[in-house]
Parts: sequence; C-alpha cells; structure tokens
Amino acid sequence: MSPVPESLRPSIAERLSRVSADLRLGLPCLVADAGSRAVVVAIEPLTQERLDALRGMFGVPELVLTGNRARAAMAPVQSADVTDGPVRIHPPKQADIGWFMRLADAGQDAAAGPVAPLHRVRSEESRLHGVALSLVKSAELLPAALVFDVARTADLPVELAMTHVNVAETLGHFAKAPVLSHVAAAGLPVEAHDAGRLHVFRDPDGRTEHYAFEIGTPDPAGPVLARLHSACFTGDVLGSLKCDCGPQLRAAMLRMGEEGAGLLLYLNQEGRGIGLANKMRVYDLQAQGLDTVDANHTLGFEDDERDFRVAAVILRQLGVGKVRLLTNNPAKVRTFRAQGIEVVEQLPLRVGKNIHNSGYLSVKALKSGHAL
Repeated sequence: MSPVPESLRPSIAERLSRVSADLRLGLPCLVADAGSRAVVVAIEPLTQERLDALRGMFGVPELVLTGNRARAAMAPVQSADVTDGPVRIHPPKQADIGWFMRLADAGQDAAAGPVAPLHRVRSEESRLHGVALSLVKSAELLPAALVFDVARTADLPVELAMTHVNVAETLGHFAKAPVLSHVAAAGLPVEAHDAGRLHVFRDPDGRTEHYAFEIGTPDPAGPVLARLHSACFTGDVLGSLKCDCGPQLRAAMLRMGEEGAGLLLYLNQEGRGIGLANKMRVYDLQAQGLDTVDANHTLGFEDDERDFRVAAVILRQLGVGKVRLLTNNPAKVRTFRAQGIEVVEQLPLRVGKNIHNSGYLSVKALKSGHAL
C-alpha cells in the first residue's frame, strides 16, 4: 500500500476537534509528551462499563481536577495547599463511576459535603495532566479527567482507534492566535437598520462558527462603532433577567442603527466560554448562595474562559483596525490592543439592571472590573 499523502493526514486542529468529539462521547484519547504517554477520558460522559474496561486494560488511573475544583471538593485540611495547577488524585482501587462523579460534579457538594481523606499524587508537575484538563474544557464538559499512564513501548489495541495528540503541539495550537475562514455573507435587514449584512466565519477544525453583522455601511478606514458580544442563549433569545446580555445586545444594535453604521461581533462562546450546560450548573450554584465568580471556581473553571482574540481576527479580515468599542469589560479592550486593534474609545453599556441581576452586576464590577 502506498504511503498516505500529507494532505490527507489530519492537522493538529483537526485532531483536536476529533478529541473533543470523542471526549464528549465518553471515548478515550491518547496524549503523549516527551517522556510519557497516557490514555485520557472525561469523567462526565463516562459509563461504569467503559470505566471497568479501561481499568482492565490500563490499570488504576489518576483523577485529575483543576485547582479550583479540588479546593471546593476537598476538606479544608487537605485543600489548604492546593495550587492553581492540575491536582492529581489516586483513587481507591475499585472506585466506581459514582465516586469519580462525586468529586467532579459541584452539584453534589451541598448534599454530600467535602470528600476526605484523598490520596494526592505529589510527584513533579506534569504538562500532560494540564493538557488533559484543557482538552476536557475545550469539549465543554466538567473539568475532570481520568489519566491512565501507558508505557511508551506498550502496544495499544488497534481496535481502540484512539485519536492521538502531542502535548507540545497541543500547547502550541492553544497559544496561537485563532485562524478563521470567511465562508458566507448576505444582506439581512433588521429592526435596527434595514441595511445589514451578516458574515459567517468558521474555525479550521469545522466545529465553531462566529459572526460579524454590519449595520449600515461602516467605514473600515475610520474608527468603527463596534460591539463584541458573546452568545447568551438565555439572555439574547429567552430574555433572561439573570444577566444584562440581551439588553446590551439590543442597545448596541439600536445605537449603531441611530448612528447609521456599526459592527456587531457575535462569538459562539456561551457562558463565558464554558458552554450552556455548565452555565446552568453555575446558575444552580448561584441559587445555593454563591456569586457568579465563586460558582465558576467551584465548578472548576476560571472567572472567564473566553478567547477574545477571535474578534480581533474577524476585525482584521474585514479590514478594520480602529474601533469605538461598546463594552463594560476592560479585558476586551486589553485583548484588542494586544492584538493590534486600536480602541479609540470605550463606550459603556449600562443597561438591563433589575432585581434579579443586581447582585450579578455588582460582582462583575467588584471582581472583574466592569464599568458598571
């Protein structure tokens, strides 16, 4: 058989897309570093049957949690010295899927209380374990993974057909500025302005699409009135009163219509980049008394997992280098400037406050520096 042409070999972006899909299905992937190799599987979709099969093939795994999640799940006496890096836990030999889910799922914390004692693995920091968590996060699953150490020389069953990635190339891919393809555009009249044009951009892995909506005819040469908005199904579509997203979106489009031109950048990064399911988990934790930042941490995420560089890439593709940015979020301004987009003016959007979201907005101001 002739060798496979290079053009038919999946790129790192394409393999990472496969890894994300496999992890969401509860299937394992293979992650290799310079001196180590491991089979990685996400906790959330894993079944007892697959856990037993993996343990039978590869032995006892390590449970890997983020530092945020470990601090929330562990008893205070054990969590005091937990850092922000991955936390590795050696489980009981016959721990079932319920034991692993108890540590992965913050929704069980209130009823069950802290888990103790736990056997932490305190060997030298491993990049592989950090990448395992990054892969699970990119699949928008609970940030908890099982890592089965596999000898570099061990033969793996061909029938498993695991997608494999290398730590170095994975970290390199995550660090690079996003690459997007402009795939379609068409005129679209809307309430804010009857002259609109919607552009669709797609990630090279084919998983995610982001949008740019031109209102009127913005002049790329001058500072363009722009809004960077992350998808919020609950606020933008359902009219949720728990956030200010829907009112911000409508106010931004209305202002662009009134001024005659503007550009809405709409990124599919729901729930600050953690996905709608995890966002609902955050809401449930908020109902138990946590604020939005602490709820994210308890679940195992950072304050904000979004990548605003995507918007800068879209602006450059549309020929826009200067913006008047409609935002309360200083992180968006910093990212644009770091990516070479000149923010001539930051224009706050102070709309949508009500009795249901006043605490949420206060936390955004106090903990995230939003201009509210």
